[in-house]
Amino acid sequence: METQETINYQRIAEAIGYISRHFKEQPSLDEVAEKVNMSAFHFQRMFTDWAGISPKKFQQYLSLDYAKGILKEKQATLFDAAFETGLSGTGRLHDLFINIEGMTPAEYKNGGKALNINYSFADSPFGNILVASTAKGICYLAFADDEKEAFAQLQQLFPNAAYRQVVDHIQQEAMFIFQKDWSKLSNIKLHLKGTPFQLKVWEALLRIPMGGLETYGSLAKEIQSPNASRAVGSAVGDNPVAFLIPCHRVIRSTGEFGGYHWGAARKSAMIGWEAARINAIAV
Repeated sequence: METQETINYQRIAEAIGYISRHFKEQPSLDEVAEKVNMSAFHFQRMFTDWAGISPKKFQQYLSLDYAKGILKEKQATLFDAAFETGLSGTGRLHDLFINIEGMTPAEYKNGGKALNINYSFADSPFGNILVASTAKGICYLAFADDEKEAFAQLQQLFPNAAYRQVVDHIQQEAMFIFQKDWSKLSNIKLHLKGTPFQLKVWEALLRIPMGGLETYGSLAKEIQSPNASRAVGSAVGDNPVAFLIPCHRVIRSTGEFGGYHWGAARKSAMIGWEAARINAIAV
């Protein structure tokens, strides 16, 4: 006998499939809810609970992904991209890019052209680091066991940006996180690009205190998406700023530390290092 949870999941899966097939038609909330035999109010709440985002946001992401493919692969005009995506005009496409990508369609099409990025390599207690910054803040931080490979990964994110290997004050402020004096951490500025759901997860990560640990499930509950543990895990894994946004503080519900983008051993070392410093301060 099917449980109510299974039935709910099947409804959400059916809705996701319907939106994925018909996003170019920009179906309304009422239309999608009717397809799964639910009221719009209950469907909205259930979809958000299971998927971590609203049906409208999910449809917007599909539209945006499709438009991004048209702009880059076909080198289409903004009008053509909006038309093929089913949007009413270039204004709506522009708004989608600004709200979700943090840049205009033209800036995305140009791959970050006219964006100036400073980058440098630095030592940390956990190995070599590549840190990159714009005028607004840190846009990338990764462990660089291979400097050439690390820089190539940065370039993939902003292929047409102008790069300059130089240490600036924004990077220097960020490096205070590896010092004993953490009083200047509030000076660290971040310049991040992510979906609203990713940004919500990253903000929740920033609230985990030094030396603290949290599970994927508890993080999902904190952002009021208790059934979105997998989506939370994906957002944690997509964190573009190592250590500054402490994705290493998230562990499995079993108590195991679990995997880490930059190596499980490094994650264990980070957790131990923070715990030792907290204990030293307490003494």
